[in-house]
Amino acid sequence: MSTPLPDARTQPTLDELRAEALAWGRKPRRWGSWYVAEHMVRAMRAYGWTIVVGALGQPILYLLGLGLGLAALLDAPIEAHGEQVDYLVFVAPALLMTAAIGVATEEFTYPVMSGFKWRRYFYGFNASALSSPQIANGVILGASARMLVAVVAYYVFIVLFGAVPDPATGWVSVFVGLLAGLSFGVPLMAYAASIEDDKGQFALVQRFLFVPMFLFSGTFYPLENLPIWLQWIGWISPLWHASELGRMATYGSPGGPGLAAIHLAYLVILTVVGYAFARRTFTRRLAK
Repeated sequence: MSTPLPDARTQPTLDELRAEALAWGRKPRRWGSWYVAEHMVRAMRAYGWTIVVGALGQPILYLLGLGLGLAALLDAPIEAHGEQVDYLVFVAPALLMTAAIGVATEEFTYPVMSGFKWRRYFYGFNASALSSPQIANGVILGASARMLVAVVAYYVFIVLFGAVPDPATGWVSVFVGLLAGLSFGVPLMAYAASIEDDKGQFALVQRFLFVPMFLFSGTFYPLENLPIWLQWIGWISPLWHASELGRMATYGSPGGPGLAAIHLAYLVILTVVGYAFARRTFTRRLAK
């Protein structure tokens, strides 16, 4: 008995197949950035204990060392912007911002290079319906999730240590910390995406950018206490601008709306410019 020939009327046309393929591609196109972010967050499970210890242990050690150690040696409150404030209250917002930037230096360097060079999963993403900008967006979203965990944990601890005299506005420092991490991390991501070979560039970033920024951005003492020839480090540092905003939120540090707007604008501009470069670098490199 012969097999009947398929009815041509039941076979989809080329236009119907194209429409079906486009329909299947719309969902990842619409939610592609979140799919990439999900992958980045799942990949963090490989060093999950590092994240937990860093988010919980670091604030405890810093706050104990400063609150029960260094602060106990100070005979009087520190004076900043003509106002006296307890040392722990002064330094706590800066430590929160430092925690966010510290996470940014981790998540926007080696994971980015891994996606391009070692594991090359960015090319796999790009071969699907995902676009290059969505991949860049997903990396930022994934790193932001970890930064948010770190700054929320830090904020909880500084509240428990009594370092937030004004909790009604102190919670704003959590979002300032997230912005601080992005303002440093997104430009760093653009740089990491441009690196073809690891020759110690990230170690140089840690030593000659992060460490000087940490030491000379008014983290442990008011910036005006530094010699004028060192103060410029703080003026261009996202850590100083974020720390000043954090202090305004946690204990009402003097400054006013105008100065707060300047600090905020600086952080936003760094993030936006860094994103423009990162997006272009991802698109150029994934097109190869």
